[in-house]
Amino acid sequence: MNKIIIVSIAVLANIFLVSLRYEDATYVFDENTSIAATLEKLGDQAYTKPDMSIPGVSAEAGKELMLYGITKGPKGKKVAKQSKHFVCTSCHNVVKEDPDLRSADPQARLIYAKENGLPFLQGTTLYGAVNRTSFYNGDYEKKYGDLVKPARNNIREAIQLCAVECSQGRPLNEWEMESVLAFLWTLELKMGDIQINEEDAQEISDAVNGGGNEKEAVDLLKSYYLQGSPATFVRPPDNRRTGFNDIQADPENGKLVYNLSCLHCHEEGRYAFFKLDDSKYSFKHLDKHIPRYTRYSMYQVSRWGTSPMAGKETYMPNYTLERLSNQQLEDLRAYIEQKAD
Repeated sequence: MNKIIIVSIAVLANIFLVSLRYEDATYVFDENTSIAATLEKLGDQAYTKPDMSIPGVSAEAGKELMLYGITKGPKGKKVAKQSKHFVCTSCHNVVKEDPDLRSADPQARLIYAKENGLPFLQGTTLYGAVNRTSFYNGDYEKKYGDLVKPARNNIREAIQLCAVECSQGRPLNEWEMESVLAFLWTLELKMGDIQINEEDAQEISDAVNGGGNEKEAVDLLKSYYLQGSPATFVRPPDNRRTGFNDIQADPENGKLVYNLSCLHCHEEGRYAFFKLDDSKYSFKHLDKHIPRYTRYSMYQVSRWGTSPMAGKETYMPNYTLERLSNQQLEDLRAYIEQKAD
């Protein structure tokens, strides 16, 4: 009797182990599946992960640093504020902001921002930042020079550059850096974020499970989202009085730009010393400066940005062409002129 029981247990155990091996061998993903984890299963290079062994490191601390600029250190005391002027969300969203991650389309992003209650900002979203392989791309070398070189392919260096130069704050120490990185990993891309079709999803699944070409599957999956945010610096129109006069402007679209972009920083002086609102006074002031070469000209500040003033350390970053098109700039002008009339 005991022998029968022992044999039965052994058979059941064997079935259970086979089941485990089968589950391990069959990788089935859904909309919540990590894209980075999928790529790693396909043999792609490992992505930069935080060192969670350092005292004080946590995703929650990183979140507080990014959203509020301050958190508690390893000993439970508040650290010095990272920047007196900006937080990360001054210029960056922390959620998906593009309907199609394969393109940097400013108009599609503007409509998506309207539909999802998001601001329309100069900096690319931090959602999916850990999935990118390059940073401060394109023309950012014109702005930061050699500072972008160590940051171009290193997310830690990119975070530090943003902390010191973009936010005009202090450098992050080691545990803060790893905490920020830990929080960014909570914002990694999932399969549901990309518009993958059924055929391509099956090809990737087959490759993960040993039934396809892994290299081709890696390339296929990566083709569904940009590996870095392109950045093209462009000049204002040569004649600011006439503007881009070959563009037919849409003031209703300009209203979206004003509400989701301009007011994000300037309403009640949230991140800027220059205040804006929906009053005629604001629009008349902006309208008056459109053709001028001043920091209050929409053409000047959108394409060149501004530098800090004495006693006022905040500044305005410029919009790249991928973040604000010339069409949208003319739409904004049409809305300002309409409201100032």
